[in-house]
Amino acid sequence: MDKFWVTQDFQESGLTKAFQIRLVEAVNEAGFVETQEVNEANTVFQVVSDKTRPFRRRNYAVYVIGVLFQPSLDNSQDLLKQFYSTHIRSLSNVLIIVAGTLADPTFVITTLERGAFLVSSADDDLDTRYQKLVNRIAPLMRSHLIIRNRFDPDLRPSLWNGTRETASLSRAGQILESWDLLPTPFPMQDYLSADEMAHVKRLFGIGGLSYGNLSVRHDDNSFWMSASGVDKSRLNEVGRDILLVKDFDAEEESIELSVPKGISPRRVSVDAIEHWNIYQQHPDIGAIIHIHAWMTGVPATEFNYPCGSKELAEEVSKQLAKAEDPGHAVIGLKNHGLTITGDSPEEILARIHDHVLRQVPMQ
Repeated sequence: MDKFWVTQDFQESGLTKAFQIRLVEAVNEAGFVETQEVNEANTVFQVVSDKTRPFRRRNYAVYVIGVLFQPSLDNSQDLLKQFYSTHIRSLSNVLIIVAGTLADPTFVITTLERGAFLVSSADDDLDTRYQKLVNRIAPLMRSHLIIRNRFDPDLRPSLWNGTRETASLSRAGQILESWDLLPTPFPMQDYLSADEMAHVKRLFGIGGLSYGNLSVRHDDNSFWMSASGVDKSRLNEVGRDILLVKDFDAEEESIELSVPKGISPRRVSVDAIEHWNIYQQHPDIGAIIHIHAWMTGVPATEFNYPCGSKELAEEVSKQLAKAEDPGHAVIGLKNHGLTITGDSPEEILARIHDHVLRQVPMQ
């Protein structure tokens, strides 16, 4: 059952408490259950203000939704420009802006990678506004993040120095560096100060080509994949830069990895569950690349689920199953980027080279 927890900060004023009461009622109607134990929660709602501290995740799988109360919106300024730096400082996955009065609120949502948008219009009655808000955040609250890694020091010594496939990943990372793609779907540096941008880079491991991910099939049941937060132009060391994904434990919701003995491994890319699904369902696929870029005319997922969630992996699989040639397909991840399949990393890059757009259109 999906449970949520609300921080005590909502009790500090009549405004925040009144919003909490209505939000909890609407979220309950959508099938979620409020818990008084934060350790039981899948989602945490927190107030975002100069007086409150960001919620600190004890469990990395917790989805944090911040709520910022504003007297009004500045209609002369881009929504993302108004609120993105606040969103970053709040350490929230999603930020809800409540503008105006509770009798006549305007709801705006910002997401870390996917822009900002109005949730409801002035023509909606109050109940409809809350319903639209919950309809927008409910799929995110139900998302199951697959972020656990289990490292087994059972990688065969003959693989410790890499293979032809890992060398292929390394070459592909170097090629991608020359393309000078944006680290995020939109030019984040235009919305943040230099200090805030440095904070984002530390928080999300953005540096060099440390965004996106690449993988290549090893055998019928396993594949090599780039680690999380590494510079993709320097994929050299097995167990640190490149990891062998050998299985997925559905009960424990854990990615299982084979690593060399005596090494302190890095975590595998958060999108490992998406790649796992694709390789399992399509034995003819030899490689997968995910980049924060776009191509015109590509089919796309209907909802922007979080990276690393089972739901996003399933959405990509649905779109891939519809493709004329799943083994050589390009699938758009709404407001986020592309997942591309092919025979090898080099084959994928050669195929898409002349068609890639650096910035992802926001919808």
